Amino acid sequence: MANLKELRSRITSVSSTMQITSAMKMVSAAKLSRAQDAITQMRPYSEKLTQLLQDLSATLDDDTSSKFAEDREVKNVLVVAISSNKGLAGAFNTNIVKGVKYKAKNDYKSNNLALYTLGKKANDVLKKDYEVYKNNNAIYDELTFENVSEIAEELMQLFLDEKYDKIILVYNQFKNAATQFVQHEQFLPIEQFETAEEKQLDYLFEPSKIEIVKELIPKSLKMQLFKALRDSFASEHGARMTAMHKATDNAKELRDDLKLSYNKARQASITNEILEIVGGAEALNG
Repeated sequence: MANLKELRSRITSVSSTMQITSAMKMVSAAKLSRAQDAITQMRPYSEKLTQLLQDLSATLDDDTSSKFAEDREVKNVLVVAISSNKGLAGAFNTNIVKGVKYKAKNDYKSNNLALYTLGKKANDVLKKDYEVYKNNNAIYDELTFENVSEIAEELMQLFLDEKYDKIILVYNQFKNAATQFVQHEQFLPIEQFETAEEKQLDYLFEPSKIEIVKELIPKSLKMQLFKALRDSFASEHGARMTAMHKATDNAKELRDDLKLSYNKARQASITNEILEIVGGAEALNG
């Protein structure tokens, strides 16, 4: 059994760790509340924008369709891996790495695959096995629509220049604090919409329908990327809050076990001292 000094040292250490994880849990809970509100408010707008774009595009002729919807032979694929800059978030970043590797192994084995990493953690792992076209860690310093739009415009230009024939987003979609799902979402080319026969539209267009679609497509793509980053941001804090909650509970359980061991060791030490005193007294009397 460990001596009393060692047990006291371990109890102090575990108690300090428990205070740290508890504080990190509270910080993540506060950040999660704001991030959750942001993504919850954004989703209806993003979904309505996508629906409107689909409704309008379904009525256009093939020759007027956008270059962003061009479905060409897939030779080069760019995967946008969205992770975080910090750890201590459970399997949050590991799931993104696994998701990218799964895509690379099963879907794009015969294609030239490159990565555009948003966040430090996935980049640190994936750059060992794959070509990283670019890494951007600073986006989380100020996660605004304007900053995300610059990245979206860069991705759109890469597609228009035919440097990459397909661009995929891999990110964690937020459901609640304890649940996040890894999403593999096609960014470009824009996926085929429903046919005009399946749509019953009653819109008045000003200016023309084609001009509206040309304006909506870049805006919709920017919003798609912004929503993915917002989803990932909320998922990160939810995963970290859950991980720190479990770590705090584990530290508390370990501290209680150490205290029990300490009390047992202290009791055994006192008993031994009493026995030594009684044995010495009997020896003197004998």
